[in-house]
Amino acid sequence: MGRTSVTALDGVSLVVGEGEFVAVAGPSGSGKSTLLHLIGCLDRPTSGSIRIDDIDTGSLKPSNLAALRRNRLGFVFQTFNLIPVFTAVENVEYPLLIQGIRPKERRLRSLEALVAVGLGHRANHRPDLLSGGERQRVAVARAIVHRPSLVLADEPTANLDTQNATDLIEIMRSLNRDLGLTFLFSTHDRRLLDQAQRVMPLRDGRLNGDHTEENHATVLAARV
Repeated sequence: MGRTSVTALDGVSLVVGEGEFVAVAGPSGSGKSTLLHLIGCLDRPTSGSIRIDDIDTGSLKPSNLAALRRNRLGFVFQTFNLIPVFTAVENVEYPLLIQGIRPKERRLRSLEALVAVGLGHRANHRPDLLSGGERQRVAVARAIVHRPSLVLADEPTANLDTQNATDLIEIMRSLNRDLGLTFLFSTHDRRLLDQAQRVMPLRDGRLNGDHTEENHATVLAARV
């Protein structure tokens, strides 16, 4: 049998500015996760370019690309992706461990990140002792602990009940407002879309317009 060529994204072009809170919205299969994976340098586009902090990611060697992911990007997945045998604070510490941050500073910064998401009192609990909403908040703390240029959140409220989803949205919005962190997330959750500065509808791999509140200095551009 011959292989069938599938175009996941077609002619997508977007710019996310520093300090923005931006949503890519669309139904399942529209290409949202693919877009975030490409911007997060987890996958490479077959054509086009992706720039982060004015760095053309397509020109980077694998080691430099890994360093860019490690230092400039934060990731939040709908499945949490926590390490089961680590406590909450140890999970949050992990990006700093990879960066070679000293243990004392690593622990202090990780505890501060947990406090920022309302989980300072759960720092020493493993994921199996946390609720789904708490696990996702740990994931957010891990994503922001190294103060990345961009936080990518793929359907962050998809596996949460209404109250936990509402709490998580408010936490992310507060981190955006208070710390100036830049968020780009994929979602079809209306509550999350209502909080976005901009909503970019994606359908069948194409962006169908940009509902813009305001623009800021460019930190990222993607053409896939």
